[in-house]
Amino acid sequence: MKLGVPKEIKAQEYRIGLTPDSVKALIGEGHQVLVENNGGFEAGFDNDQYQKAGATIVNKAEDIFNDADIIVKVKEPQKVEVDMIRENQIIYTYLHLAAAKELTDGLIKSKSVCIAYETVTDNHGRLPLLAPMSAVAGRMSIQAGAHCLEKNQKGRGLLLGGAPGVVGGTVVILGGGVVGENAAVIATGMQAKVHIVDKSEARLKQLVQMFGSKIIPEIIDKIDLKKLIAEADLLIGGVLIPGSEAPKLVTRDMLKFMKRGSVIVDVAIDQGGCVETSKPTTHSNPTFIVDDIVHYCVANMPGAVPRTSTLALNKATLPLLIKLANKGYQKALTEDKNFLAGLNVYKGQVTYKAVANAIGQKFISPDEAIKN
Repeated sequence: MKLGVPKEIKAQEYRIGLTPDSVKALIGEGHQVLVENNGGFEAGFDNDQYQKAGATIVNKAEDIFNDADIIVKVKEPQKVEVDMIRENQIIYTYLHLAAAKELTDGLIKSKSVCIAYETVTDNHGRLPLLAPMSAVAGRMSIQAGAHCLEKNQKGRGLLLGGAPGVVGGTVVILGGGVVGENAAVIATGMQAKVHIVDKSEARLKQLVQMFGSKIIPEIIDKIDLKKLIAEADLLIGGVLIPGSEAPKLVTRDMLKFMKRGSVIVDVAIDQGGCVETSKPTTHSNPTFIVDDIVHYCVANMPGAVPRTSTLALNKATLPLLIKLANKGYQKALTEDKNFLAGLNVYKGQVTYKAVANAIGQKFISPDEAIKN
């Protein structure tokens, strides 16, 4: 098969779909790989490295979309890219469609085969292709939040880790999944006071085993969330319902209970955010203020550390991509129900129920769609 890797064009997005080592692995399986000129440059991978791995460097994205059987990306296709997608072409990338009706409509119209990294599962119900970037975003959320707490960023003027004789700040993490766990790694390392809120007692027990007394576990149904966030200097939104819009756990009315200059980092913004006042921002203009609360809602946080992110992502996505290229999508997806869970749009039909519900489209099961 012929695989195409266009340069990412979303604002401040510097990752790339394949590393040179991944290209080499695909070439070794007998496939061709087209990489857009300087597509990996910002992530530290230059054209020469791709050529040595066996890739063909292509000057224009249009030529990649015109020629490739599989398009390998990181972020969801932007409008100009959607217009270039061909019927039956395979799109393999993050999509986050539940919060993106216009994009979903465009992909439906294209009649392409769209596999979303974020809904591929494993035998334990986890999301192995989402996990690497959730880990990066979780760790970055504390860095970003600590920076936003500085007075010149309009924050409280508080050092999250405290100082000799001065206690550190309080971090409240909503969601004990991959984002929450990794946020806790950094927050506890900075010696902040860390609360982790989750609905699962079993998951919170796991986190206590990991962190011991460094965290305070909180069952969401047993706490007064307004009271808890009133204590927070930094609130991390790490709630995820696979493929669905994030639930709005924090309403605008609840902001009045928070301290002036405290910070919200809504990592769930890719799925619409778990804070009512959140709206997507960019790395160049990452924050806004509502009711004296600083909001950081960058929708592609791992894009700021493209080398780390690209390497971590490829470790997860490459094995399935090789399977997809070697076997074709019908066989690869039919043989692996976990991979099939990644199929979100198939030749004009929505094949992921949470997406169909979110945007008001008819749902068809992926196994039924693929048989037709």
